[in-house]
Amino acid sequence: MENYYEYLKSLHLIFVITWFAGLFYIVRLFVYQIEASQKPSPEKEILQAQYKIMTYRLWYIITWPSAILASIFAFWMLFFTPQGNFWLQQSWMHVKLGFVFALYLYHLKCHQIFKQLQNDEVKHTSNFMRLWNEGATIILFAVVFLVILKNAVNWIFGVIGIILFSVIIMLGFKFYKRIRERNQN
Repeated sequence: MENYYEYLKSLHLIFVITWFAGLFYIVRLFVYQIEASQKPSPEKEILQAQYKIMTYRLWYIITWPSAILASIFAFWMLFFTPQGNFWLQQSWMHVKLGFVFALYLYHLKCHQIFKQLQNDEVKHTSNFMRLWNEGATIILFAVVFLVILKNAVNWIFGVIGIILFSVIIMLGFKFYKRIRERNQN
């Protein structure tokens, strides 16, 4: 039975990795798609058509299936194995599941943005998307620290560290944006 659980855990981890890869890349494609909407014709139409194809394939062939399969294997491990019963009694697992819920919300918001861009509705700036991409990073760091450390004090330090890291990234982003604007003038 132990090997069976390890196979489930391996499959869960593989699909979590591909899910995050899809989330990281889709937002980067959103940045490019938004920037393409500001280009002159015919470059604008050519780029938008290409980005629509790329985002569609990434979203429906990699990201959504990975999210669904990661979830199926997680539920299977938690509710249909003896180890799952043990993990569900751990307080760190409750916090982890809270972050997983936040990841689903993030994924659904990305889906909303995806559908808007597929319909040529640009409601966000490329700068917003660059910062939005950090949301998945924060969730990833929090979940990894929780799963590895399984200790409230240690994971709190890990999450505080990633939040501080994110603030530094955002400040660096603003600094880089100013440099880009200055170089354009």
